[in-house]
Amino acid sequence: MISEGYNMPKNIKVSDIMRDNVAYATLPGSRDEVHTLLKDQKVSGVPVLKDGKVVGIVSRANLLKNPEEEQLALLMTRNPITIQPDVDITVAAKILLEKKIRRLPVVNNDKLVGIISVADIVGSIAELDITDHVGQYLSPSVVPIWTDTPLHVAARIMELAKSKAAPVIDSDLEVVGMITDRDVISASVIEDSVEMSDMSNGSDDDEWTWESMRDTMSIYYSVSRVKVPDIPVKAVMVKDLVKAAYISGVSECALKMKRNQIDQIPIVNANQRFLGLLRDRNLMKAIVNLD
Repeated sequence: MISEGYNMPKNIKVSDIMRDNVAYATLPGSRDEVHTLLKDQKVSGVPVLKDGKVVGIVSRANLLKNPEEEQLALLMTRNPITIQPDVDITVAAKILLEKKIRRLPVVNNDKLVGIISVADIVGSIAELDITDHVGQYLSPSVVPIWTDTPLHVAARIMELAKSKAAPVIDSDLEVVGMITDRDVISASVIEDSVEMSDMSNGSDDDEWTWESMRDTMSIYYSVSRVKVPDIPVKAVMVKDLVKAAYISGVSECALKMKRNQIDQIPIVNANQRFLGLLRDRNLMKAIVNLD
């Protein structure tokens, strides 16, 4: 709920903070095009257009979850939620929180005019003076990853935990870095390979089959997938951590996220021991009335 003693400014509209220079993909399209787009634009997801209308959203998570799928139409999330430019940002924040998504295409008369994300709203919160401590907004559960965990294993752990970021700990259990889906995609490549499938005309139960020999037909087919390299997490993790204390203010932490272009901050105690992870989306709770 909105912080006690804090008055949220009125009439801050989606159009005031949205980005109108929107990177997007179009149908028909391919995974390779999206992979390149996400890397080049350094974004986690983009709208997908068909005949000028928003028909989907494709994100890093879509690529990592379906590494062998090449068609954009099968990768994207269909029928995304959109928002109008004149809507209050608290409404946008509530939708992002309740639907557990990170971005909303902004449309006017069915035309894409911008996009508003969690980061945009957190950037707006940074300009306010919300002093409530961030301890109440820590994520309830965090899955840490060891520095020497292979990157492809870490990516799978994050997928199963439904987490886009994780703290990295060393053998002394100290937090020494952060790993995000952005780091995983940046390190990944599109790998093409040829695989073989054998089709047999006989079976081991055939009395005429001697020593398991039979007529076979080999079928070769090409496979293309998003390949996450077999390197340790410490090779790509973010090492220069931006940290905050449990009693740090909401706007203070939002400003750190905005300035450093990060989505999460490790929260530590006076002895620099890890207490939890503050995610950008949780900061939006400071301006939203949740039922």
